[in-house]
Amino acid sequence: MKTLILNGSPRVNGDTVSLMNKFTERIAGEYRIVDAYRCNISPCLDCRYCWKNNGCAINDEMQEIYQYIQECDNILIASPIYFSELTGKLLDVGSRLQTYFCARFFRKEEPVTKSKKGAVILVGGGDGHIDKAYSTACILLHHMNCYNIYDVVCSHNTNERPAIEDKNALLGIDCILDFFKSK
Repeated sequence: MKTLILNGSPRVNGDTVSLMNKFTERIAGEYRIVDAYRCNISPCLDCRYCWKNNGCAINDEMQEIYQYIQECDNILIASPIYFSELTGKLLDVGSRLQTYFCARFFRKEEPVTKSKKGAVILVGGGDGHIDKAYSTACILLHHMNCYNIYDVVCSHNTNERPAIEDKNALLGIDCILDFFKSK
């Protein structure tokens, strides 16, 4: 089993990463983490190369990620919530999935043939508005052929309580692990 983890946290030891670490401590099989704030992935430039060609004209770390997306069984998106949305750097990485959109809608090709399971972990200190961030995460998952998506795991009020102490979020991590293992 292979799992791709898209990490949208700018803080290397923050609340999102603490929950991600709980996940990676117990995940079966191999996994790859794409750290949106530290990877060598540029955002989409709308050059329109992918309107007529397979892949992306930008030659960076995303080329390896495209290959891992093809191979993996599961995809986890983990992000803090900024203004009710995923972080900007994670959206930069997500913008590179434009090639999949163009394959499907312009070139009439199926860009990712292997279906996957998906899950989302959201962390926030604010008001608990997760709908926009979750919707965006699901759109990104759909472009990577994830339609079997576990319900969102969320930790709120991290300004007052660290996510790692959120019993519901920790239970949610266990549920994602079970979901990814199931057939």
